[in-house]
Amino acid sequence: MSRDTDGRRPVTFTVDGAWEGFRRCLPVAAGVGGYGLVFGVVAKQSGLSVAEAALMSATVFAGAAQLIAVELWADPIPIVAVLTTTAVVNARYVLMGASLRPWFARLRPAHAYGSVFFLIDETWALTMGELSEGSGHGAFMLGSGIAVWLFWLAATVVGASVGAAIGDPSRYGLDFVLPAIFVAIAVGLWEGKSTLLPWTVAFLVAVVTADALPGRWYILAGGVAGSLVEVVRVSR
Repeated sequence: MSRDTDGRRPVTFTVDGAWEGFRRCLPVAAGVGGYGLVFGVVAKQSGLSVAEAALMSATVFAGAAQLIAVELWADPIPIVAVLTTTAVVNARYVLMGASLRPWFARLRPAHAYGSVFFLIDETWALTMGELSEGSGHGAFMLGSGIAVWLFWLAATVVGASVGAAIGDPSRYGLDFVLPAIFVAIAVGLWEGKSTLLPWTVAFLVAVVTADALPGRWYILAGGVAGSLVEVVRVSR
């Protein structure tokens, strides 16, 4: 592959790149669909209609935040509590977005900002792996995100439609879907001994924070701690 004048590989936004992301993400998207089924069930049990649950999945597209929102659902809706809690949970996306900047800064704004709507844990991990390997597929996140979005939306509709019949999703092991996906993705991101220290620090900080603070602060704390350790290590 040719290089730009600054010596870096070019980052392009093409249909082929989007298709590659879509194709590569299909197995992960199917797994996320299981989590979408859980959300649909919980949303229905919390009083949302099928249409309302589907609209939330289509426009919000953030599994943990959506589950928190429906678990806090009441009449009237506790707007401040919902907004504050989901903001904390989604704060990790700031770090994820920053990590994509070396590649996305070289795309047209419409392409970059259009793609980050699909920024979730799974698409971020796959896209980082793809771009780090030098493929230059700037549309990879768009394609992978569309794959996950379609499965997520369809599973939400199914879950909300048959929520009463399913009952407790954990009886069928559906609560283990996302942990299994994250373990598989983490294996792909492992780069050897150089990765051990930041990963260990992130894990320990997350565990301590989860025990010390309520809510989902451990996600952000672990991510920030691991990132800082890596920055210090690389700068030496």
